Amino acid sequence: MSLNKLTITKAADGLRKKQFSSLELTEAVFSQIKKTDEEIGAFLLLAEEEAQNQAKEIDKKLARGEKLGGIAGIPAAIKDNILVKGLKCTAGSKILENYLAPYDATVVSKLKEAGAVIIGKTNMDEFAMGSSTENSAFKKTKNPQDLSCVPGGSSGGSAAAVAANETIFALGSDTGGSIRQPAAFCGVVGLKPTYGAVSRFGLMAMASSLDQIGPLTKSVEDSQIVFDAIYGKDRLDSTSVASKFQNPADIGNLRIGLPKEYFAQGLEPEVEKSVRSAIEKFSDSGAKIKEISLPFSEYALACYYIIMPSEVSANLARYDGIKYGLSKERDNLLNVYLASRQEGFGDEVRRRVMLGTYTLSAGYYDAYYLKAQKVRTLIKRDFEKAFREVDLIMTPTSPTPAFKLGEKIEDPIKMYLSDIYTVPMNLAGLPALSLPCGRAVRGSGSAEPGGSSGGLPISLQIIGPQWSEPKIFSAALYFEKKFNGLTS
Repeated sequence: MSLNKLTITKAADGLRKKQFSSLELTEAVFSQIKKTDEEIGAFLLLAEEEAQNQAKEIDKKLARGEKLGGIAGIPAAIKDNILVKGLKCTAGSKILENYLAPYDATVVSKLKEAGAVIIGKTNMDEFAMGSSTENSAFKKTKNPQDLSCVPGGSSGGSAAAVAANETIFALGSDTGGSIRQPAAFCGVVGLKPTYGAVSRFGLMAMASSLDQIGPLTKSVEDSQIVFDAIYGKDRLDSTSVASKFQNPADIGNLRIGLPKEYFAQGLEPEVEKSVRSAIEKFSDSGAKIKEISLPFSEYALACYYIIMPSEVSANLARYDGIKYGLSKERDNLLNVYLASRQEGFGDEVRRRVMLGTYTLSAGYYDAYYLKAQKVRTLIKRDFEKAFREVDLIMTPTSPTPAFKLGEKIEDPIKMYLSDIYTVPMNLAGLPALSLPCGRAVRGSGSAEPGGSSGGLPISLQIIGPQWSEPKIFSAALYFEKKFNGLTS
């Protein structure tokens, strides 16, 4: 039995039945990392000794017959912008290369309390700014499904680690698609929860009104298990909200909306065919499919790339070479600031800081930032209107399968367009889940163990109104269990 290939559900069952120990499961994951990660580059840091000690503690509890939760003893990887006490947390940036986290993020505390085994920190685009994990200051991550392709971003390390069976599950963060797009490219399941459902305390802020932490997993059932472990109001995060979740979906009575704007120019034919075929499976089971319109969606990307850089410029002002992180000695304070940030930040980070500073500057605030916030309200109203007619909305996660390494890195606009179908949900604060629904014919086939050479993954995105995670999970579970052959 290849323990590292197990889902959370199967691993937890095996632990309860004493078929293997948490230590054996953890060592199987590290063995896979040592075998494949030099090529893939999913991890920035491994915490092998700490993880082994955590696993041994869980094994002692199991031996005593203690009743443990579903993720007890299960190895988990954490995106490197989420704090784990005592481990480096770099956010993929030189400016924080030697920063040690002084405390646990709330989600990490919850995972530890539930008995999860933290195995290490995963690679990411610097400060979560990117769609390919090529913007990391330390290494580029490759897609386990095809090593010539990107894994997506910015949570590319987490998605690649799950896809390559280098961990059982992982956490990522999603500001404009940074969980769902890499999940789609790597052929795993990624959830962006409702804004406020999961605490952001201990997440290095990129754009505070958009950021949300969520799981990357091997199955929908696993995604639900991890979400159940990490959601909830947190007194340390004023934007977190007490849960008020809707009921699960009845597939036979489900009303599914297909926004015509998401099936238009720019969508690759293979992706459209797979996604429409997946949605038809719901129709065959009694769900009602209805074409809808989200007219302000065409402005979502432009709106996002005004609001997000504005918040970035404010949030990254703290990295000044004085309080912590990289500091360059210069003859005066201003030059310390300038030299530290120039050397510490990469090109994409500096680009977004400059964009945000410009849009917030005197004379431009009203023309750009204020107008973008008004458009954001219109985008949110579009969804509110749609959800009076339908229960869930289904779209492609990405307009294309994974693209080649280096293909878009020199063209920011092409790179930004990778998130065209995911950005609107962050602007509206909605939950959305990406799950595999097929495979593209193209792909070089140069896959590592744990991946597949059968073509690049294509994924379906399921979107719901705020607090509809149970409805999204029930629809996704139905599809995964009944039509799993589509994704293999």
